[in-house]
This record gives sequence, structure tokens and C-alpha cells, in this order.
Amino acid sequence: MEILKVENLLKKYPKFTLDNVSFSLRQGEIMGFIGRNGAGKTTTLKAIMHLVRLDGGSIEAFGKEFTADELTNRKRIAFSLGGVNFFPFKTVEKLTEVTARFYPTWDQSKFEHYLKVFEIDQKKKIKELSEGMKTKYSLAIALSHNAELLILDEPTSGLDPVSRDEILYIFKQLVSDGKRSVLFSTHITSDLEKCADTITYIRNGKLVVANMTKEEFISAYKLVEIETDLFDDKIKDFLIAFRKEKGLVIGLIETKKVELLPTFVKIKSPDLENIMVFLEWEANHEKFNL
Repeated sequence: MEILKVENLLKKYPKFTLDNVSFSLRQGEIMGFIGRNGAGKTTTLKAIMHLVRLDGGSIEAFGKEFTADELTNRKRIAFSLGGVNFFPFKTVEKLTEVTARFYPTWDQSKFEHYLKVFEIDQKKKIKELSEGMKTKYSLAIALSHNAELLILDEPTSGLDPVSRDEILYIFKQLVSDGKRSVLFSTHITSDLEKCADTITYIRNGKLVVANMTKEEFISAYKLVEIETDLFDDKIKDFLIAFRKEKGLVIGLIETKKVELLPTFVKIKSPDLENIMVFLEWEANHEKFNL
């Protein structure tokens, strides 16, 4: 079952356009929404929640058009844009008391459990929390009203490796019953490798990849390694992008084109970071070859 369906989202700003973005998220799935800073990830997530006025496109949640029952949908969705920067002089305890009133399914015992897991002091004022702790508090709120869909913008940004790993483990536990789903944006590719089922990749407001399994995404590309003096324009034309370092040319190529390369070219398997970096360089092969 598709728990979320995004079709042809269009949002025009003076210097940026979210250009006909489409993807869907199935029940029981974790989707990593990736792209570099400024690619359009946050704009897309805000558009899904109707926090920005769209110039085109539609959103369905739980099988119905989002605005058909927007109030109910918002209660079934946990949405977080990261750290909490409002009401800085309120304590965690007081701010939570107000927030909990908006959710009829609020689970105080679950919230207190996450406070312990994240080591958050309820008596501290919001302004006294580090950026990492603000992110954890925002997540604790999101996880405590039994939401069926979590939409999270950069939830692990600013966290130390141990805290990031804890949160990714929580995501996997949440979807393990096949009833809940997580859509989270990130530029931290190692997080995707640990927990994402599918990848949707946005660049300059346009989708490069949508709804591709992590395994399919990685297997679609290969790294190549060639000695600099053997590198020529014929090989260059096959590559998506490349860089030169220490007498070698290292590049990215589509797996289906590997058979076109000379036999002396070394072929290696990439990770998500390799792929994302080279795809970002795709527009100009010489960008970093100064």
C-alpha cells in the first residue's frame, strides 16, 4: 500500500524551482531523500505538509488527497524540520505540555522513554539545549504520538555517531511491523547505507532517481581507476564524472557501459558517497581538475 504519493510538485522561487517532483512511499518502508544542501529537500517536505503554497502538483496521504482531511492527516503524521528554535525560554517540560494537547494519541510514557534514551533534561530551557539535543527533543515529540508516517528533515544532522546510530536503529524498529513508514532527508550517505530501503535523489530541484531500492541504486554504477597516461577522450566520454589524483584518474560510470571500456581499466564497486559525489560533478567533468 502506498502511504504517500507525490505527483509533479512545482514550486517557483525567484532563484530556484522545484520542478515536477514525483515519488511514492510504501507502508513499512524507509526512504532516504538525498541531495546536497540547497537541492530542494526541505522545500519538498514542506510542500508535502502544505507549509508552502504550490504552483502545481498533488499529494496523497493514506490513499486520499491530503487536503481532503488535512487535520486528521496531520495527526497521523510526525513531521520534524530538525531542531526546535521557538519559545527558547520555555522548559522542555512546559513546551511538551502545550505540544501534547494537539495529539489525541499522545503517549506520555513513550515520550518519557525517549527522553531517557536521548538523555534530555525536562527542566532545561530550550535555549540551553545544544543543537544536537534540540534535534533529539524534536524527534522525541515526533515519535510519541503513534504516527503512522514520519517525515523528518535532516534528523541526524549535528548528532554524534553514537546518537545517529541510535536514531537509525529506532527507525528500523518503527517499521518492523510493516505498518509505519519513514521518509527522511539527509546528505549523510552512511545513514542511508544503515537503514534506507529506497532512495530518492534530488539535484537542483529536479529528481535524478525516484523510488529505487538502495541495492539497485548502488549496482547501477561502478567506479573506474585508470593510470593518467592511459586516460584518453574515448574513455572520458563513457564516464559520468572523474577526478585526477596521484597519477590516477578515478571516475564513475554506469554499470551497463563497463563492457565498452578497455580491459586495462580497473573496475570497483562504489558506495553511496562515491555515487553522490560524482553525480554532483556530472555537469562539468573538469570542475575539480584544475
